[in-house]
Amino acid sequence: MLRPGSAISAQQPTAAERVRTLVESNASASLTIPGGELDEPGLSTPESRVVAASGDVLLLIPARAPAARAAVHAQGDELTAVMEITDVAPVSVPHRIRGRGWVAGWLTTVPGPERAEGAALLAGRHPSGPVPGPDWTLLRLEVGEAYTDDLWGAAPVEPDEFAAAAPDPLTRHEAELLQHLASSHETQLRSLCALLSDRGAGCDAWQRVVPLGLDRFGLRVRFCTGGHCFDARFEFPEPVGDVTGLRHAMRQLFASAAAGE
Repeated sequence: MLRPGSAISAQQPTAAERVRTLVESNASASLTIPGGELDEPGLSTPESRVVAASGDVLLLIPARAPAARAAVHAQGDELTAVMEITDVAPVSVPHRIRGRGWVAGWLTTVPGPERAEGAALLAGRHPSGPVPGPDWTLLRLEVGEAYTDDLWGAAPVEPDEFAAAAPDPLTRHEAELLQHLASSHETQLRSLCALLSDRGAGCDAWQRVVPLGLDRFGLRVRFCTGGHCFDARFEFPEPVGDVTGLRHAMRQLFASAAAGE
C-alpha cells in the first residue's frame, strides 16, 4: 500500500469512522478463527454483513464455511474470530490497495428469536442477497477491538468508538462515483493541479491523474508519471451529506481549479 505524502488534512474521518465505513462497504472480507483446527484463512468469506444498533457485526456465511461450522460447534461458547477487510480502489491505479481494517471479537450464531431481525437488517443493506437458511448461517461478531491501516495512517479503535461511529454517507456510492470521474472527467481532474502550489507548475508532466478516494470531506487524487506517484487531497468547502451535496461541492472544486485559486 502506497502512502505518498501531502499535507495533513484539516478535516478527515476518525479511525472509528474509517473502520465502520469499511465494514459497511462492499470491500472484500475474510473471517478466521485464530489457533483453531478449523482455521482456514480465505475460505470463510462473508456473503454480506451489516452493523446492528448494538455495534455487533452480523455476518451471513455459507453454512459449510469453517467459521460457520466452528461457531455452530461452539454452541454459544466464546469463540475468538478476526475479520480482515481489504480496501481496493475501484479504479485502475498503481498501488491499488488503499488500506486494511481488522475487527476482532467473539463469534456466535444468532439465536432463533433474533434471526428474523438480523435477516431484516441484512435485507435492508443487501436486498438482492441470500437469506439465512439451510445453506447460509447468520453469525454475530461482538467487537472486542478494531484496527485500521490506510491512507490516513494506522490506529486502533475501541469497541465503544466503533459502535458510536457512523459510516461515511458516500460509501455506498463511492465506487460508481470514482469510476464516473475517471472515465468522464479526466480534464477536470487534471485541472486540479492548479491548486497544488509548487507541484502544479509541472501539471502537464503527470501521465496519469486518477481519482483514488472520496468521502464527505473531500476527494483524494493520485498523480503518476513513470514510477513516481503522488497523492493530493482536495477538501470540500464543507462536509457533504449525500450525492446531491457532492455534485455541488465538485462543481465548486473544479471552478476553483479553473480560476487558479
